[in-house]
Amino acid sequence: MTYASLPRSLKTFPARKSRILLACAAVLALASMPALAQDKAVQLKLSSWVPAQHPLNPALQAWADDIKKASNGSITATLFPSEQLGKAFDHYDMARDGIADFAYVNPGYQPGRFPVMAGASLPFLFANGKSGSAAIDAWYRQYAAREMKDVKFCFAFVHDPGTFHSRKKITVPTDIKGMKVRPATSTVGQMITALGGTNVQASAPESRDMLERGVADAITFPWGSIGLFGIDKVTTFHMDSPLYVTPFVWVMNQGKYNAMSPAQKKVIDDHCTTEWAEKVASPWADFEFGGRAKIAALPGHEVYKLTAEQTEAWKKAVAPGEAQWADSVKKAGQEPKAVMDSLKANLVKYKAAL
Repeated sequence: MTYASLPRSLKTFPARKSRILLACAAVLALASMPALAQDKAVQLKLSSWVPAQHPLNPALQAWADDIKKASNGSITATLFPSEQLGKAFDHYDMARDGIADFAYVNPGYQPGRFPVMAGASLPFLFANGKSGSAAIDAWYRQYAAREMKDVKFCFAFVHDPGTFHSRKKITVPTDIKGMKVRPATSTVGQMITALGGTNVQASAPESRDMLERGVADAITFPWGSIGLFGIDKVTTFHMDSPLYVTPFVWVMNQGKYNAMSPAQKKVIDDHCTTEWAEKVASPWADFEFGGRAKIAALPGHEVYKLTAEQTEAWKKAVAPGEAQWADSVKKAGQEPKAVMDSLKANLVKYKAAL
């Protein structure tokens, strides 16, 4: 039998088979496409209490833009700076309650609530804000789920080291006695109290007014933000010593995360890492570091270094603060020595230790 004599149905079978196979392959390809293409749109509200021009905000926006790209556009975000959604003190609860989907939190604004994290603001630990942010994030991940169980922890970071900025020169610990100081964190506040000073509580946006009205005599603040928040208009003396850092966290409303698809959750998880902590913190660290030279160039301002003896006097004077911190950590059910040893090991690992 020749090909010409074959029935027409048999002649066309290979072509039909090919078409069927191609159709099946197309269906399988569609089925195996990333689920992101079929995910429901998610709109996130990001809340930042620092002013719009603060360098943290563009870094957070870049983070959100990368999430949009990685999710094929299914996750978009709007950033609300300048306390538009709520006061700085309230940002943890705003994330917990869904007022914001992501919130920038200073745990030190609520003394006693986050005892483990408070250890990172003990004096004379951090050398810088960049690798210091990687160090604090890598360290705190082992405690976040327990200490911040109301929210989904994304990452932790710090600013470049801050110091005293005041109306009168502060060189030794005894100078604090009788002074009214706005501390950056509850841990710094304990140090002020131990040295005979009085704490004046105020968020960063409220601080200039407190100093201007004489409610406070001094403030602990990072260098670049002195100009950003107008503190340079109400202080003239600036201690040039890496006294402390303020730890921060970027946290998410747990319900918002739970409502996402598995693919979208993965995108969020991929952007809540130690690498992203350092990436988001780095522009701010550069900004704060550069502020020192700007303040030193201002007429009527004095930026001064401590002598070796003065530095040792400070370290000795603030040492009891660690014991006080340790007591609060024990009450929270953690072993303070293990917690602090882990922090210091991460600071060494990431080359951020003093």
